[in-house]
Amino acid sequence: MREPGCAFHHRLRAALEPADLAAVGAVRRRLRAALDRWGVPPEAVDTAELLATELVTNALVHTGQRAVFDAVLTPDRLLRIEVRDGVARVPGRRSPAEYATSGRGLLLVEALADDWGVQLRGDGKVTWFELGPS
Repeated sequence: MREPGCAFHHRLRAALEPADLAAVGAVRRRLRAALDRWGVPPEAVDTAELLATELVTNALVHTGQRAVFDAVLTPDRLLRIEVRDGVARVPGRRSPAEYATSGRGLLLVEALADDWGVQLRGDGKVTWFELGPS
């Protein structure tokens, strides 16, 4: 049996079908509700929601594959969010024009996350970010 405060009790997972952009909003709402329940400070909730939306949207738009979203809050209050997809290709950083309507997702992740990265796996990749305790 696990202790009530362990990371197992602070996990949110969602599977998204290919190109199901309507599901992005549902993941965002579920994440916000979970983080509120877990006692994450509002400013960290806002940042996590924004960055998670970017990663999920990128996975669905740029891969044409399913994606799996995972959020875990560890006992020491580190929030790690991962999005797994089925394409084993590192996403490229873009330099969008001033009035471009896309291309800033990873720039936001890089600027706002405490740490982030991409892990290639045999069946695709995991793009992740972490936000430390406030």
